[in-house]
Amino acid sequence: MAFKRMTAAEAAAYVKDGYNIGLSGFTPAGTPKAVTAEIGKMAHELHEQGKPFQIGIFTGASTGDSCDGILSREHAIRYRAPYTTNKDFRTAVNNGEIAYNDIHLSQMAQELRYGFMGKVNIGIIEAFDVTDDGKIWVTAGVGIAPTVARLADKLIIELNAAHAKCAKGLHDIFELQDPPYRREIPVYKPSDRAGKDYIQVDPSKMLGIVDVNIPDEARGFTAPDEITQQIGHNVAQFLISDLKRGIIPSTFLPLQSGVGNVANAVLGALGEDPSVPAFEMYTEVIQDSVINLMREGHCKFGSSSSLSVSNETLQSVYDDMNFFKDKLVLRPTEVSNSPEVARRLGLIAMNTALEADIYGNVNSTHVSGVKMMNGIGGSGDFTRNAFISIFSCPSVAKGGKISAIIPMCSHVDHNEHSVKVLITEQGIADLRGKSPAERAKCIIENCVHPDYKQLMWDYLKISQKGQTAHCLEKAFAMHKALAEKGDMHLAEF
Repeated sequence: MAFKRMTAAEAAAYVKDGYNIGLSGFTPAGTPKAVTAEIGKMAHELHEQGKPFQIGIFTGASTGDSCDGILSREHAIRYRAPYTTNKDFRTAVNNGEIAYNDIHLSQMAQELRYGFMGKVNIGIIEAFDVTDDGKIWVTAGVGIAPTVARLADKLIIELNAAHAKCAKGLHDIFELQDPPYRREIPVYKPSDRAGKDYIQVDPSKMLGIVDVNIPDEARGFTAPDEITQQIGHNVAQFLISDLKRGIIPSTFLPLQSGVGNVANAVLGALGEDPSVPAFEMYTEVIQDSVINLMREGHCKFGSSSSLSVSNETLQSVYDDMNFFKDKLVLRPTEVSNSPEVARRLGLIAMNTALEADIYGNVNSTHVSGVKMMNGIGGSGDFTRNAFISIFSCPSVAKGGKISAIIPMCSHVDHNEHSVKVLITEQGIADLRGKSPAERAKCIIENCVHPDYKQLMWDYLKISQKGQTAHCLEKAFAMHKALAEKGDMHLAEF
């Protein structure tokens, strides 16, 4: 059957107030852009007429401004899960305007299948090819696309000419079975494949196809500065030390890396050190730095859920697909972020923190424990199940007025039982095998900025002794000083 061609506005008109829509993609890579923008315009018109219009949105991870940004500004989002990075969305969430469910990315597809979030009324999938019998080849990001495509009552395809058909064969698409029938994921090394390279759907569900030619709304990262470069160097030196000690096998272990400037600096430092053997990655996103490492022979293979790269880098991958075809695979998030696979492969997990406390608990989501930054993303999927879990961050922020190391985290995403190593530009705190008291001493000595070290020691002096020493009356004194005086230095213990 030949599917109906329609405009993005015609497609958007199928979305009604109260609907839940599911989207393909992971980060702006692979996320629909035209129909969601038109939904925003439709919401604006309806609101001006005094009519209600809000929807729920299910995604693989963050999207671009044409989804989260526009829909937030038009007050069109009732509910959203999971991760996001959009500034306008963040503002709306922290103003209490959107019900935001921040969950582990590996759990998103299965929670939809379990029925925890309600039905998917319409799925919108970005593809570079589709056939009349319902085969869909998604673009640079997979996310929860297979589950959305199967569960949605109706489907809309954005057929995006900005992505090349030469990418056929790059994807490994399959869904996990639900309990009690779930089997192991048959991925025993990063390059293993277990599914097909396309999504198969019932053609009768297809409302139509929207032809577009829109590049991904790729996010740029600032160039590494002296601090991020030093953090990258410290992470690399820690891993090299473990490699020389024989803790890490001589063949090395697959890496997982979060998104951002620090992650790019870490990967760059590993690639520059000749003592680090060529490695593989089993992660959720492939960034520009990884593509460069592949070209240089430092990274042998990369498994992820998306190519979250600049448009120039993505085009260079398409232009050189013969080189990259056997070095990349894109998977659904519940596979790319699977805790089962992470533990089996023995991943080295490298993620970033907003703040960490003196016992190794990490806050990666909430500024001062209250305001959402982005979300937990996939960091929790990997951290608890990694061979080694590393968190890194600059030791201070806002010109030194904020210390990233504090007595007690204002919000905990990753607890002390999961965090094995903490690294700042100041140094490395190896927390493995240490008691809480030993961890506190190690973190203060190695990771805290010199301007805040005495404050940390002062806090310990007034803390009530126990397995984990704390002074509950003063545990958030530094956060209080920041809120009231604008500077954590002014905390009093």
